[in-house]
Amino acid sequence: MITQDARALLDTLFERMLDANERSLGYPAAKDFDYSALERFLRFPINNVGDPFADATYRVETRECEREVVAFFAELFRAPHDDWWGYVTNGGTEGNLYGLYLARELMPSGMVYYSEQTHYSVAKNLHFLGMRHIMIRSQASGEIDYEDLRETLKIHRDVPPIIFANIGTTMTEARDDIAKIAQIMDDLAIRQRYIHSDAALSGAYASFLEPRPAFDFADGADSVSVSGHKFLGAPIPCGVVIARKHNVQRIARAVDYIGSLDTTISGSRNGFSPLMLWYRLRELGISGIRERLARSLACAAYLVEGLRAIGIDAWRNPSAITVVLPRVSDAIRAKWQLATAGTISHVLVLPNVTCEQLDAFIADIAAERAAQGV
Repeated sequence: MITQDARALLDTLFERMLDANERSLGYPAAKDFDYSALERFLRFPINNVGDPFADATYRVETRECEREVVAFFAELFRAPHDDWWGYVTNGGTEGNLYGLYLARELMPSGMVYYSEQTHYSVAKNLHFLGMRHIMIRSQASGEIDYEDLRETLKIHRDVPPIIFANIGTTMTEARDDIAKIAQIMDDLAIRQRYIHSDAALSGAYASFLEPRPAFDFADGADSVSVSGHKFLGAPIPCGVVIARKHNVQRIARAVDYIGSLDTTISGSRNGFSPLMLWYRLRELGISGIRERLARSLACAAYLVEGLRAIGIDAWRNPSAITVVLPRVSDAIRAKWQLATAGTISHVLVLPNVTCEQLDAFIADIAAERAAQGV
């Protein structure tokens, strides 16, 4: 039985979250969503155990929705016709883990190359998998240093390379150019290779940018991971990973207990996330995603202009919704929940962020500077 104290605790927690949700600008989590139409499904223990494209004994599942979501992203990422596969993950980290796991199984002696701006979870994934790796320098923008990559690949030409590419780094949303990376390996006559594209934030909208970044299968990727809760929006962290089907088939195995194939990272899998992503994609469609992107880009440009007007050296990478500024004070960081690393902080101008919110943020910084006599 829920006691009065427990109810009071829940009420307090709700009010705290409600307040914090209004002033969160530093982390990639869109908040403009409404999944109330799906509340009735919370009464079920939804479990998409096993492969989303194979039937299983357990029938309280949402595989049909999951397959539609995966097909949407496979087309968005220009996956090869009749040679793609994927599933809904618990988020970008799992999608990246899957891409690296697949690469390791295909090339056990491979060496992983990733830039110094790669998300912290990747080093953890490499430790889990016991994979050899080399960190490559980054440019000032956060994009990988292609010359350093070229020279390092030359030194290790006898080892199959596994490239972990960032399609939107954590702090500056810099995007590595997969076509350029593939060309480097072509120039070095490296044929046996694997490229994973970490498009956690940018993947949901990169296909609609002008010019279109080189990040997907048509550009040379072998797997692509994207988050669902970041740009599209969801109350639960989730994502999608897409890979070449013939590679996945080499690691699949049948499991009698579930009556399905074992092709994913986990056994039991969250079946509610595929339902949410299905609903969100049906709700938005391509036109809705384009509209969200246009709104975010416009507000990001507005923020850069506003910060520069008060003397803040703010900037953003081309077609980025991430605005970078010098490290803010602890007070500003705490109030607006800004991610900060080293000498910089950033603002994620997601579709839910309004110019009015940005005006309030700029006003806080201006007031602080005025109080300091700047």
